[in-house]
Amino acid sequence: MVEWECLLVGGSFEELVEAGEPRIVAGQGNDGCVVFAISPRLSTALGDAGHSWLHDVSASWPRLRAEDGEVIDTEIADAIVSDLAALVSSARRQNQSAYCWVA
Repeated sequence: MVEWECLLVGGSFEELVEAGEPRIVAGQGNDGCVVFAISPRLSTALGDAGHSWLHDVSASWPRLRAEDGEVIDTEIADAIVSDLAALVSSARRQNQSAYCWVA
């Protein structure tokens, strides 16, 4: 989520941490599972982004992860980012928040 926010909105990891993002809403137990609230800034960016901008972000994300040796297929990245944007847009229309569960 931090990477997506940096790619969509700008800023750095350090700035997000100083702002208290991402906010943990559940977890941090021994099982390693954590639930983060998607920040209002990221929610707005995802909800307002057009298809072209989302495609650019989904192309940038695998390159960013590759710097740490992680391989993410660009088609899978595109599907993840597009689906997340659709989920966030749906939640916003219902005056709801969106969350990210990490195991």
